[in-house]
Amino acid sequence: MPILSFDPDVERYVSLATFRRNGAEVLTPVWIAQSGERFYVFSEGTAPKVKRLQANPKAKLASCEFRGNLKSPWVEVCGRIVNDDNIKNAAYRALRKKYGWQMAMLDFFSGLSGNKSKRALIELRLEEKNSENQNSYST
Repeated sequence: MPILSFDPDVERYVSLATFRRNGAEVLTPVWIAQSGERFYVFSEGTAPKVKRLQANPKAKLASCEFRGNLKSPWVEVCGRIVNDDNIKNAAYRALRKKYGWQMAMLDFFSGLSGNKSKRALIELRLEEKNSENQNSYST
């Protein structure tokens, strides 16, 4: 696995950069958890970041603060929407383990509103070139 400039198991938030069709990047602070050698984030199923990843699987990750201010260099990832129930279950277990009561509350209220079933689970795989080329970041 490539070397990371930050530890996703420790970071509360990471910035997920996805790309519009015109190449412009869009940054979104998200929760992240690791299951096996992959990382997982979730979103509302029709959110723009989900649509952008479906059109272009290339993305980037960096550790960030709650408001999205970057704390580390970017690492390149490849994203996909997960449909396999076994992978989803393992990923959500990892997210619940990491975020505890916050994830439980989000799941509870999302379930009440009917939005939990509309989520998209995003799997992120590190690109091999990250071990050779770390991009700079701004704070």
